[in-house]
Amino acid sequence: MTRKVPDTNADRRKFLGGVVAAGAAAVAAPAARAADSAPGGAAKAPSVQPPSGHAIAAETGTPAEMPRVPGKPGSDFMVDVIKSLNIKYLPANCASSYRAIHESLNNYGGNKMPEFLTCMHEESAVGMAHGYFKIAGKPLLTLCHGTVGLQHASMGIYNAWCDRVPVIVVGGNDLDAAHRPPGVPTFHAAQDSNAMVRDFTKWDDTPVSLQHFAQSFVRAYKIAMTPPYGPVAISLDAGLQQEPMKGHGDEMPYIPRYVPTAPPQGDAGAVKEAARLLAAAQNPLIVVDRAARTPNGVTLLVQLAELLQAQVIDQGGRMNFPRTHYLSAPPTAVSNADVIIGMELSDFWATVNSYTDNGENGGIGKNSTRIKKDTKLISISSVDLNTKANYQDFQRFQVVDVQMAADAEATLPALIEAVRQAIPNDRKAAIEKRGEAAKKTYAENNVRTRQAAAIAWNASPISTARLCMELYGQIKNLDWSLVASEGNVSNWPNRLWPMEKHYHWLGRSGGYGVGYGAPASVGAALANRDLGRFSVSIQSDGDLMYAPGVLWTAAKHKIPLLAVMHNNRGYHQEIMHVQRIANFRNRVSNNGNDMGPIGTSIQNPDIEYHKLAESMGWWAKGPIKDPAQLAPALKEAIAVVKSGQPALLNVWTQPR
Repeated sequence: MTRKVPDTNADRRKFLGGVVAAGAAAVAAPAARAADSAPGGAAKAPSVQPPSGHAIAAETGTPAEMPRVPGKPGSDFMVDVIKSLNIKYLPANCASSYRAIHESLNNYGGNKMPEFLTCMHEESAVGMAHGYFKIAGKPLLTLCHGTVGLQHASMGIYNAWCDRVPVIVVGGNDLDAAHRPPGVPTFHAAQDSNAMVRDFTKWDDTPVSLQHFAQSFVRAYKIAMTPPYGPVAISLDAGLQQEPMKGHGDEMPYIPRYVPTAPPQGDAGAVKEAARLLAAAQNPLIVVDRAARTPNGVTLLVQLAELLQAQVIDQGGRMNFPRTHYLSAPPTAVSNADVIIGMELSDFWATVNSYTDNGENGGIGKNSTRIKKDTKLISISSVDLNTKANYQDFQRFQVVDVQMAADAEATLPALIEAVRQAIPNDRKAAIEKRGEAAKKTYAENNVRTRQAAAIAWNASPISTARLCMELYGQIKNLDWSLVASEGNVSNWPNRLWPMEKHYHWLGRSGGYGVGYGAPASVGAALANRDLGRFSVSIQSDGDLMYAPGVLWTAAKHKIPLLAVMHNNRGYHQEIMHVQRIANFRNRVSNNGNDMGPIGTSIQNPDIEYHKLAESMGWWAKGPIKDPAQLAPALKEAIAVVKSGQPALLNVWTQPR
């Protein structure tokens, strides 16, 4: 039996028609009746004015009654261009400046490849794309509304820039000032909207034709996906979206074919010199930050390290080197090295120097070196290919002996072969001996780390070390992925968990902008959902409050994620800074008393994050203050996530 679907439009028309009839009757009623019911005999206006005939026609008219746009809309062609690059998802906050392409994505594109994901904020949309790429290795597209949407998105774009992550940002705009609709569209338009994010995007463009858009979009994808990766921006005119598709003369717009660009490799001579220094070193050291772009990058780094039996410091911009490998070393290893090779370091200066914030010298602090005077330095980094006229994120300038402006992962095969050829036979015994010493050092470091983790094990609020270890104990037999943790839990996961696979750890935000963790974890969990992996995030409280709406997006689109709150009831970084300054000035810090709070203390009232998550469709539990309650609660939450739902545990923790 076929179920009859009610005609909701007919019902709506009947309702509006009834409103009009009732309104007419009210207007036709004797004035005396209105006067009798009003205090003092004064007539009262109706509380709700009936809609006008024009409003009713706009609400109830069907597409068949409206004028038809001849030919294929420009936005349909734009969707064809987007589909040609196999972009799977499109997280965005809906808005009017890209209404035409939004309509085409749904009704022409079938809401597939890409699938539209509804977001509550543009920064969250970019953050989701950011996290997604770190798992999937493929960029996502996001749409932003005019100047205001792009400004909301700018923090997320900045994080992606600093983290070397490709995101394609398309901003709607009304370019023709003579034909902009009055009111809001004019306020939200600009002649050069991309100028707002130009300092932290790799490239931007403003297409003036459909053919221009096709070339621009494919070019943007190509530039974003050429190391060093980075976000790109396109300003898309509303009129260009809405006008019919047309060509120049007999030539209709076409879609260019995408051909990936080979990543830049290090100069052969520089590679040979670096290999010579490494092969001759008594104690070579490898330092990596964002060197492993792909799982193969991890494999290549292991090959180089084992060939040299050189210790490796993984600074954690990505999961570059297995935490379980005996050559994995702490940052202090730089002091013994005579040759250091840094690969895709965000800050080479800080790797080999230290800065002490001692409150002296007008707040400048004290600099000191961490390495031997004659230590040779080698750098392979694509950062030198990512320059801007008025913006740089090179950190402090560091002089090195061999400098390669190249992609580290792409250069590794040639470097490995050059090192293999440069090692003389009489050095192989010494290299093996160096490896045996590294095994002993690795074991000793593990003992010290576990001893430190045991401090305040039974404390309440719960220690960050226990939070991380209890969490790992429950997920260790799953195919897990830690999709977000900004390091504000004293880096315990990287110190204690057996990080071995590329997706075990995604790295930090890049720009350290608060508000990255929640949306990035949802985006990464989306990618892991398609791959059948279990996603977990250690979610800080301040970060969630920047983008709580992403919780609704995760529930709406059924993205399974376990979010474990690191609820220390404050933006603790700020608190520490004010405390330090007070100490320098020989003053007592006063938090929340008559002199006001220091930093951002999130207390009185305490935020019940579990209730916030529940209101947005999550399974949630808390607050958990007793460490003995943590393991049972984690088991419950994991079962929920396995069923395909997101779950959150609100855990009260120590500050760090």
